[in-house]
Amino acid sequence: MPQQRGETGDMGLDNVDSWRGPTASQAAGLTLAAAREIIAAVQAQARALGVAMSCAVVDSGDQLVAFERMDGADLVGIRLAQDKAFTALANRMPSRDLGPITQPGTDFYGYDSVAGGRMILFSGGMPLERDGVLVGAVGVSGGDNPQDQRAVDAGVARFNRG
Repeated sequence: MPQQRGETGDMGLDNVDSWRGPTASQAAGLTLAAAREIIAAVQAQARALGVAMSCAVVDSGDQLVAFERMDGADLVGIRLAQDKAFTALANRMPSRDLGPITQPGTDFYGYDSVAGGRMILFSGGMPLERDGVLVGAVGVSGGDNPQDQRAVDAGVARFNRG
């Protein structure tokens, strides 16, 4: 039987407003439940590293799906996590990959000033894809570059298992 308007099947939508259908990102699996699982994986890695972190998950339109700041995480991490997710989404690549191509003397020097300064040129932002389609991104901030990358990789791995 075809789904009726407002039915979610097994997409995992927490759809309390049942007359609205899913967004493209939700239909591809980036639901609130999936975003919470990403954040849980990031926080588990952060705890293993002994670092308090902030984590932002955005959909394909850079709209926040979920965000959490662990107790003790720096306040600046709130904006950095969101901007790392934006950077990964807008460029369809890990934020860490921008650093080497934006150094003085390169064609993209000054790229960090694009989009009102939201481009982040270091680790912690990763795109989220499903079947080769960009559905969102995740950004993590609170540790050094390797720590942020390990945490964001844990979140992406969790999404990819879903």
